[in-house]
Amino acid sequence: MENRYTGTGKRKSAIACVIIRPGKGERTVNGQAMAEYLKSDVLVMDVEKPLRMLGVAESYDVSVRVHGGGLTGQSGAIRLGISRALALVNEDNRKALRQGGMLTRDSRVVERKKYGQPGARRRFQFSKR
Repeated sequence: MENRYTGTGKRKSAIACVIIRPGKGERTVNGQAMAEYLKSDVLVMDVEKPLRMLGVAESYDVSVRVHGGGLTGQSGAIRLGISRALALVNEDNRKALRQGGMLTRDSRVVERKKYGQPGARRRFQFSKR
């Protein structure tokens, strides 16, 4: 079996299954090129931050299956998945990624809507008369 490392990332309601293999630096998300799927250079840079931090951006091929949420949540999930997979490659990677904050799961999710209100915190307008 070839060398492959997997990592699962979650952010908001998005879940990403990431597989990294030694290669030429190809990136695919749900069968499309990463830049084509994420549409924004800022999101692509955010996703590749752990690879650039370790200086291995061109050394690994990244293949991702992601679903749920929007593009921002999906990019955060992909970044965490890549970080977790890179941490499996080498223990020194784990220390560097931890210091850079790449292995911390952002636990913020949308607050639920409450009954008798139009939103999570918003109240109906008060009428004195």
